[in-house]
This record gives sequence, C-alpha cells and structure tokens, in this order.
Amino acid sequence: MSEAIFNLDAEVRTDLGKGASRRLRREDKVPAILYGAGEEPVSLTLEHNKVLQAQEFEAFYSHVLTLNIAGKKVEALVKDMQRHPFKPKVTHIDFLRVDAKQALTTHVPLHFINEDSAPAIKTQGGHAEHHVADVAISCLPANLPEFIEVDLTAVELGQTLHLSDLKLPKGVTLVELAKGADHDQAVVTIKAAKGGAAAGEDEAKSEE
Repeated sequence: MSEAIFNLDAEVRTDLGKGASRRLRREDKVPAILYGAGEEPVSLTLEHNKVLQAQEFEAFYSHVLTLNIAGKKVEALVKDMQRHPFKPKVTHIDFLRVDAKQALTTHVPLHFINEDSAPAIKTQGGHAEHHVADVAISCLPANLPEFIEVDLTAVELGQTLHLSDLKLPKGVTLVELAKGADHDQAVVTIKAAKGGAAAGEDEAKSEE
C-alpha cells in the first residue's frame, strides 16, 4: 500500500462560511477542520482527487495521517467525513490532532479470518453472524492498529465470541470493556442452519 495515501497536502483557509465552502467544492477542493491536542482549530483545504483516492483504502480511517500544512507536518486522524448523498464527492473532513504522548480513542475495523475454512462452517453447516464491524479502542498513537483480527478457526457451532475474547495488540484496550463486564458485547456467533445439522441427520435415518 502506498504511503502516499497517508500523506496529504493541506492549505490554511481564511475564507469561511457556507458560501466559501460551496466555492471550494466547485473548484474540486475539500474544506476541512483540524482540532484537538489543546490547540486552536484550523480551517483547511485539500485537493479533492487526492482525498477521494485515499479514502478508498480502509486503513485511511484508522491510520495516523500526516498533513503537510505550510511546510509543517502535523499528525492527525480522520474523525468524521461527510459525503455528497449520491455523487462520489467528499464534502467535508474533521481531523483530530495526534499527540504522540497522549492516548487516543478511535474506531478500528474487525477482520474476520478463516471464516470459510472453520470446521463449524465448512463441515458442520454453520454460518457466521457478525454483530459488530468495528470496535472503539484506546492506545498511544504508536500502538494504533489498522485493524484487529478475529480468528474463527476454533469457534464452535453455537458459540459466540465477545469483546473479551478478542486478541488485542500490545498497548491497546477496548473502550467498552473499560466500562465494566456488562459491556462485554457479542462480536460474532456461529449459528446452525435452520433445522440444524442434527435434525437433518435424524430425518435421513427415519427414511432408511
């Protein structure tokens, strides 16, 4: 994956307001704002084509990005992105400054692996029911993962994996679990097909 998607050139803008934002969008620019880390918010402008290319990669949303602003490099995360309701256009981005010494909170996607080869699915007729697609985590910027893997190889038919079952990278904690055991929400369940494999076997035997 090209590092170019994690490096974006941005210009400080002083022409603010809805009218100014509309003019920028007509010029193929994306209005944005950078805030956080105890500093004043800064209004920015980015090239739309660069943003459109970068946002196609999943990692763009969970990776620490580098904004090149007037010769200064600023590390930031995408906290919110607004899109046109039907056109392939990004209309606004909120960036959060990143302080290397301060823990940050963000969402990262879950990657479910070995789903097709898991015995409960491949040979026992089960299917995976995903309850969540991403999780909120807290960690230092240096420990930020692009995603968290959920291995379904050993998950049994009828079993549910919860947040507490996830294997987290070093230095990463789950925001929900920090709230208490009652926030240990379900992540994925291997469910049996309707009727269940056992029921199908019983029917076959009764026909013999």
